[in-house]
Amino acid sequence: MKLARILLVGLLGAGILLVPSGISGAAGSDEATWVGPLSTRGRYVVDARGDRFKLRSGNWHGASGTWNGSGDINDSANHHAGEKADQIPLGLDRARVDVIIDSFAELGLNSVRLPFSNQMIHDTTPLPDASVAANPELRGKTPLQVYDAVVDRLTARGIAVILNNHTNTSRWCCGLDGNERWNTAQSAGQWEDDWLFMARRYAANKRVVGADLYNEVRRTVLDDPNWGSGDNHDWQLASQRVADRIQLEANPDLLIIVEGINWTGIPLDGLPHGRPTLEPVRTLSHTLVQSGKLVYSAHFYGYTGPNHSGATGTGETHDPRYQDLSPAELRDMLYRQAFYVSAETGEHFTAPVWISEFGVGGREETNPVARAWFENFVDNLIQADADFAYWPLVGFHTNRTGNGWALAHWDAAGNRMGLYDGDDWRAPAWSRLIAATGRTGQIPAVTPWSMLTLDHGDFQQSKAVRALPDWNSGAYKAVCPDGQWLTGLSHTGNRGLCTGSLTAPAAFTTVRDESYVDNDWASGYTKAQCPPDHYLAGYSMTGAAFSAGLCARSQTPLGRNGRTVWFDRGDNRPAGDFGGDFAYGRYKGQCAPDEYVAGVAYTGRIGSSRTPDALLCRH
Repeated sequence: MKLARILLVGLLGAGILLVPSGISGAAGSDEATWVGPLSTRGRYVVDARGDRFKLRSGNWHGASGTWNGSGDINDSANHHAGEKADQIPLGLDRARVDVIIDSFAELGLNSVRLPFSNQMIHDTTPLPDASVAANPELRGKTPLQVYDAVVDRLTARGIAVILNNHTNTSRWCCGLDGNERWNTAQSAGQWEDDWLFMARRYAANKRVVGADLYNEVRRTVLDDPNWGSGDNHDWQLASQRVADRIQLEANPDLLIIVEGINWTGIPLDGLPHGRPTLEPVRTLSHTLVQSGKLVYSAHFYGYTGPNHSGATGTGETHDPRYQDLSPAELRDMLYRQAFYVSAETGEHFTAPVWISEFGVGGREETNPVARAWFENFVDNLIQADADFAYWPLVGFHTNRTGNGWALAHWDAAGNRMGLYDGDDWRAPAWSRLIAATGRTGQIPAVTPWSMLTLDHGDFQQSKAVRALPDWNSGAYKAVCPDGQWLTGLSHTGNRGLCTGSLTAPAAFTTVRDESYVDNDWASGYTKAQCPPDHYLAGYSMTGAAFSAGLCARSQTPLGRNGRTVWFDRGDNRPAGDFGGDFAYGRYKGQCAPDEYVAGVAYTGRIGSSRTPDALLCRH
């Protein structure tokens, strides 16, 4: 990124404070240089022209609730830090919406994460005039209508908006508050329907770019969330399901943003507990129907830790907080918990990583440990060239004191206290982060790698196949996204790996027997082989047994030179670890990147379970 203009606005200590106000790609004016919708190419977010769009974001909270959960909801004292938002973005009672957005532009932001609660979108009660006192044109509107107006103005100013389902009910997050999971205070079906409603509501606005599915999934009093167990606490399964519905039923243009699990276990010394974040993604990732839309996210605060809840007193353990880690330890922990997803390219899990929340106290934060953590964390964001979103952007102040975490504060008279007023120690680090050089310009297309799994039912990620009748009734079926072909299978565990970027197939053929076998490429084994000029796009299983293959007819002729890849007694994969370990702990067979799977061999003899044993790889 280039500094087009630099404004000198003050001094900090003995150093001159420089504020970046014209970062390449920054938004805030009525004209922006980027074109929506956004997509992904490997580890990068790109705009509609294929140019890198690094998410330099902040959180404008309020519409998800600020009430602490007890006491009179109309009393500001019962809201977090005394900041009462009335289910709309904070600060509209104190400053004009465009004045608030001006502050975002000054900070060098190009995007805003805009939290909402499910309760808010169903609330049809008009707001009191006092809630929007600085914006009289919003009087008489419901919370959702005000949210609409904020979305409209942000996007008109060139700022990308990411919709974030933060809470079920309108309460301050996050603890044991009834909002721990997407389905704690409501059904999973209601949650999915609400997402379809929101995705459709803004579908015509291509600067509404993302659906951040749920915030900080964590333990309730009694139960943990999980990643892959298949029950109603399975966040991986729930997020996969709602992502499919958003893409197929509402708005295929949106980025689908999945945050890792924020907390599991009881925070007591001696009991298992911790913050899984994105670690489970390594062995179980998402595959979207519409490829090139997946982003993973994670949150990091200095006062929390990989095994520390962030509590002081009750719920506090002797585990280190992130701010207790040395710079090297912090770097390694961030890589393990999040940054590996974007750093390790060419894997089934490779995707952009958006650190969608991080932050620290401002002027009143005197703890040198907290300050050092923020500096170190910013350094890690820069080194990783990571997408980010600061929490929070907007806060209140009285005579320049208050919550202090926000980057822009307003008092009751509408006077702003900003990051660059000259007395906020965070300003140099923020300027460094915004101005940091990173990958810019055109991002070339990359080879996709997509995991298939039949752990809990059908997983047909082809839009074309979903529109067809059931091609193998009674069996679990997995199908690659349109344009991708099957390149690998596991011997057990029913996992598959897809790759490629072909034109969508012309037709499909189900193969259950040896009708199309043209030579004995696996002697003594039953072979299910595709017809000529077809590639295997899907497979079906009955329990552990191979049942049938789904062959897609290529739009162009395919090569017929082939080889047999056996994997019944060990891994048989090409050098280079293409696509990564798509079936951890299982034997896997995989064709070379320039080959396609034309057939699967198995046996039903004694001691075998008809599991896949060999692939016919052709090129």
